[in-house]
Amino acid sequence: MIPKLLRDRLGLTPGEVEVTSEGAALRVEPVAATELGERDGRLVIPETGSRLNSETVTSLRDADQK
Repeated sequence: MIPKLLRDRLGLTPGEVEVTSEGAALRVEPVAATELGERDGRLVIPETGSRLNSETVTSLRDADQK
């Protein structure tokens, strides 16, 4: 189980996830949709999770470097 605070921070929503190991760490990622949508005549990857802003990206990047 992933704590709610962490799920909210990362934008994880209920659904299928992929769990992989990296050394002594586990990586949990939502399973990406394999379907493409179409918008204005162009193929697009459907949005998932929550939107990221520069503050969130910086925080995640900094946490990954510790």
